[in-house]
Amino acid sequence: MESKKVWFITGASKGLGLSVTKQLLQKGESVAATSRNATALTAVFGNDYAANFLPLEVDLTSSASIKTSMKAAVDKFGKIDVVVNNAGYGTGGALEELEEAEIQQSFDVNFFAVIKVIQAALPYMRKAKSGHIINISSIAGFAPGLGWSVYGAAKAAINGLSEGLANELNPLGIHVSVVSPGWFRTSFAKEESIALSEQQLPDYEHIRTAHKKFKSTDGQQIGDPDKVAAVFMELVSNPNPPIQLFMGSDAYDRATSKINGLAQNMKTFKSLSLSTDF
Repeated sequence: MESKKVWFITGASKGLGLSVTKQLLQKGESVAATSRNATALTAVFGNDYAANFLPLEVDLTSSASIKTSMKAAVDKFGKIDVVVNNAGYGTGGALEELEEAEIQQSFDVNFFAVIKVIQAALPYMRKAKSGHIINISSIAGFAPGLGWSVYGAAKAAINGLSEGLANELNPLGIHVSVVSPGWFRTSFAKEESIALSEQQLPDYEHIRTAHKKFKSTDGQQIGDPDKVAAVFMELVSNPNPPIQLFMGSDAYDRATSKINGLAQNMKTFKSLSLSTDF
């Protein structure tokens, strides 16, 4: 049975996407990798993996651009086994501070682009009656942090989409996993990966303090990005992969704390919850 897979990875020029792409290529996997600028990918990989690597310049807000890139990947490799929706960026600021355009852009990249990529991939996966979609969420989508309400909302939408999609696609032989990382030692805490609200109101100075603390973690995060590809390979090789996976000890602990608190809250207000029954 063939074990090598063809991967389609978005946001592969930096962060987790770049680390995963490197590790997969080193393991002999085939990767179609997207970036807003293909030269950013060729600058990293050159011709070292020409047979197994396809750099793609893609506008993830454009369905046409995504469909073209997906076809190019199939034309080169003959199939797509795994889609990794990794592209995204952090949107920080109080909800009151964020302009409509800033919120829309966040959802366009962090959520709606994911839908577009999945819709472009599914015709190929349905025909093959197999495939695995890995959506990268964030622990902030399950247990939001201070000053990231819109980012948390976009990632929470990814969680809901993934769990519902898993129900739709399981009968077709297609798996869906939503992976919620904690903090990894990538560029995510740098200015290039986050967009803070242009408007900053004095009453939200506590958010500025939280953002400053977040930025100070750069280079100190507990997560090793070079270990992520092995996790993904284990997911796609498992005949019964988890739909939800918290990745990193910090994400696991934060999720556990949230779950325990939710369970206690449900118990405390059980009588109120049941009070609306006939």
